[in-house]
Amino acid sequence: MTDFNALIEADTGQSARTIQILDVNNFEDWLKGQPDSIRAIVTAYQFVANPDSYLLLPPVGGKSDDKSVASDFSVVAGVLNSEKLDAWSLAKLGGRLPEGTYRLQGASAKGGLFGWLIPQHEFDRYKELPNKQGPSVLLVKDAIAQKDEAVRQAEATAMVRDMVNMPAADMGPDKIEDIVDRLSEKHGGELKVTRGDTLEEHFPMIHGVGKAAMRAHAPRLIELKWGKADHPKIAIVGKGVTFDSGGLSMKSPAGMLLMKKDMGGAAHAIALARMVMEANLPVRLHLLVPAVENSVDGHALRPGDILKSRKGLTVEITNTDAEGRLVLGDALTLAGEDEPELIIDFATLTGAARVALGPDLPAMFCDDKEMADGLLEAGDEESDPLWHMPLWSGYDSRLNSQIADCVNSAPGSFAGCITAALFLKKFAPESVPWAHFDTFAWRPASKPGRPKGGEALGLRASWRYLQGRYG
Repeated sequence: MTDFNALIEADTGQSARTIQILDVNNFEDWLKGQPDSIRAIVTAYQFVANPDSYLLLPPVGGKSDDKSVASDFSVVAGVLNSEKLDAWSLAKLGGRLPEGTYRLQGASAKGGLFGWLIPQHEFDRYKELPNKQGPSVLLVKDAIAQKDEAVRQAEATAMVRDMVNMPAADMGPDKIEDIVDRLSEKHGGELKVTRGDTLEEHFPMIHGVGKAAMRAHAPRLIELKWGKADHPKIAIVGKGVTFDSGGLSMKSPAGMLLMKKDMGGAAHAIALARMVMEANLPVRLHLLVPAVENSVDGHALRPGDILKSRKGLTVEITNTDAEGRLVLGDALTLAGEDEPELIIDFATLTGAARVALGPDLPAMFCDDKEMADGLLEAGDEESDPLWHMPLWSGYDSRLNSQIADCVNSAPGSFAGCITAALFLKKFAPESVPWAHFDTFAWRPASKPGRPKGGEALGLRASWRYLQGRYG
């Protein structure tokens, strides 16, 4: 893991290259004050301070022993708003500038530290990355108070990205258990793992989805409890389908290509739990990860089978590729039995959510207005946006079954993410505020600080909400 702590230091007047922060509104005034040589370079490169643009400039003036003047070059960078940086304002710079030490000029680093840090982490487990830059250190003054929080968010985001990027052969249910076990040991938590006959008896939907991979990648329910018993209880649940073939309702080869990421919900949940524990948030945490592989063999779940759930509801299987909601159903039931104050779950649940909102915007379902508004506001504050989708009861009938309490997948393609969320609602406790994130956990195209591959979407918004509520 990248040592994010080493990438931000307190500014005590050390020698450093300067980064002049500009936006399109103050660019012309800045340019007028520059010598002819700098204006010529800026014009030649057509730099106009658009967001996510930067330019290296040669030194101009200053004494050789003046520590405030860069010895070899300086940087001029464009952002959306130079007076108030957001989480991604510095993302084009972190990890792209030559190795060295820098300080901002003309702006406070407040709000921008996460964006400086996260681009300097890359997934390199299986390949030596060519032309990898050395570390870029940012000197800060008033923003130093934000360092710990920025590092915490960067570490959690990197954790999600790395877990999702791992191939299924190296990120099976056992490996997810190992990750949670290490977190539990580090922070003094209580780990419980349910497998085998006990899993089949008490969590029949988790067992039903994972039983086809029993010999190679046995299904399990991983639980971690942490915090003082008298603190407010919260539950965080994550879908941990480590590979999704679709089961007997098998996906196409193209459809399976990214299915290593179907444990992205678990990665989000574990990373959020990690942030809660590292910040010592005054809550009683209950993390639940149903970890399974949706595979195919003679024991595989079949369309037409009926599963009994932990809650007692019977579910007719109409699509074995709608497996995530099954494992989440049993986990949500258990989470509710502990009577928490709130429940948050993450899942790479439906393609319908991606059709509706695209890859960058997680669908958030929550019928508790106060919690929903708080999450949306937190997403805006952290530049980690969410979109509130309806849990509209008018579609409940689409989950009706003639021979069971419900089906697991509504017929047709209409309102797919809504009917999936309505299925989960059957298992979430009625009296507990509950938010469900249908997140993609993947970035199909790169943006500054956000490489193609595994991605944390909704993580920092959820964390900001929990901080505001309990911090």
